[in-house]
Amino acid sequence: MNKLTLLIAGVLIAGGAVVINNLMQEPAGHSMTPPDTSALSDGDPIAEVAVPAEFSVLAASGQQAFESVCASCHGKNATGLEGLAPPLVHKIYEPSHHSDEAFFRAAEFGVKAHHWRFGDMPPVEGLTRGDVKGIVAYVRELQRENGIN
Repeated sequence: MNKLTLLIAGVLIAGGAVVINNLMQEPAGHSMTPPDTSALSDGDPIAEVAVPAEFSVLAASGQQAFESVCASCHGKNATGLEGLAPPLVHKIYEPSHHSDEAFFRAAEFGVKAHHWRFGDMPPVEGLTRGDVKGIVAYVRELQRENGIN
């Protein structure tokens, strides 16, 4: 082989190694790994959640629905509650990993446990698709306030 071929091969191999290394690392910021909650007692909030100064009209209606139906398990402002349910203000629920439709399906059909150790989530009775749309807007605005996009 000539020197040019060796140089090109070396650049391709090095570039491939960089790409593979970047793909194997978690993005900076939030971890996709559930936090260690072993020091918490049952019912303690799991996440610290910053709340926006103001919510959109849709998210404000979603906040009311969330507080009346979801907060008993997922905590006030979606902090999660140890022993009950995970925080929804967590990288695991960012839009690129759990779409808005995933929230609609979770409310309607329930969810098999797959990220957390809380067990399966049952379907939620009494929520309309409009209610869930507001809840999703509320959760997404909380997420954005906490750097989860």
